[in-house]
Amino acid sequence: MAFSAADVKKLREMTDCGMMECKKALGATDGDMDKAVEWLREKGLATAAKKAGRVAAEGICAAYVSENGAAAGLVEVNIETDFAANNEEFRAFAADLAKLVADKAPADLDSFMAMELVPGKTVEDVRKEKVATIRENMQVRRFARYATGTTVSYIHMGGKIGVLMNMEVSAGLENNAQVIELGKDLAMQVAAMNPLFRDKEDVDQATIEKEKEILFVQAKQDEKNAGKPDAIIEKMVLGRIGKYYSENCLLQQDFVKGDKITCEKHVAEVAKAVGGTIVIKGYTRFLTGEGIEKKADDFAAEVASMVK
Repeated sequence: MAFSAADVKKLREMTDCGMMECKKALGATDGDMDKAVEWLREKGLATAAKKAGRVAAEGICAAYVSENGAAAGLVEVNIETDFAANNEEFRAFAADLAKLVADKAPADLDSFMAMELVPGKTVEDVRKEKVATIRENMQVRRFARYATGTTVSYIHMGGKIGVLMNMEVSAGLENNAQVIELGKDLAMQVAAMNPLFRDKEDVDQATIEKEKEILFVQAKQDEKNAGKPDAIIEKMVLGRIGKYYSENCLLQQDFVKGDKITCEKHVAEVAKAVGGTIVIKGYTRFLTGEGIEKKADDFAAEVASMVK
C-alpha cells in the first residue's frame, strides 16, 4: 500500500516521533497507519507520544557554573508530577542539560534539542528515552546562559526556582570568596523577591507612565485628598514612584540580609572591602511551571460522568 507525505505528517502528529521514523514505519507496514503505530511502539519510539498530551507543569530548574565562573547555564525541565520530579534519573538529565548549555552555547531551543548529549544521541533522543523509562511526559522548556564576567547560581526548594546572577568584577576577584557570597546573596534575593528590573535605569518610560496613571487614580480616590487640585496630586504621585523602584528593582530593594541598606549600597560596601569594582550586569530567574496551565482534576465530576 502506498503512502503520502500527508500520511507521514499524520503519523508524526499521532505518535510524536520524528519524520524519518514515521516514514520508515509506514514503509515497513505498507502504509497501514494502525500497524505503523504498532511498529513504532514495538521499537520503543512511540512511548513518549502516548503521553504527549499530558500537561508537564512540574519539574525542576538545574544550573551549572564552570570552575572559573565564566560560563553558566540554567535550564527548566518539566514533567507531570512532583514525585517524578524527584526521580534521580530525571534530575541527572536536567543537570547534564545545564552543563551542555554552559559548554556549547545553543542558539535556541530547537538547536539545543538537536545537540549531541551523549555519544550518538541528541538531547531529543535522550528525552524520549527518559519518557519511556520514567513513564511521564517530559519537556525541556527553556534555558539561559552567561559567558562573560562572574556568574553565581542559586537553586531554591530543590529546583522550584533557579537563578543565575551575573557580575562584572575587577581582575583577580573572579573567585574571591566575598564576591561569590555577594552573588549568592543577591541570587537568593531575586529568588525570594522576584524583582522585575535590575536597576531603576532599566525601567522603560511606558511602565513608569502606566504606574503614574495608577497612582494618580488611587490618590484621587483617597478621601484624604478630597478637594486637592490635580497639580498637587501629580506631585504626590512623583514622590511615590520611588516606592515602585524600591519594590521592583533589585538594586533599589532593601537587602534582605542587611539592616536598612539597599542592595546597591551593599554591593558598593563589598566592592570597597575587596578593593575593586563590582557591577551587577544581569540575572535570570526561572520558576518551575510558571505560566503553564495545570489541569484541574475534578474527581466528583469524573465519578458523576461515569455513573450517568
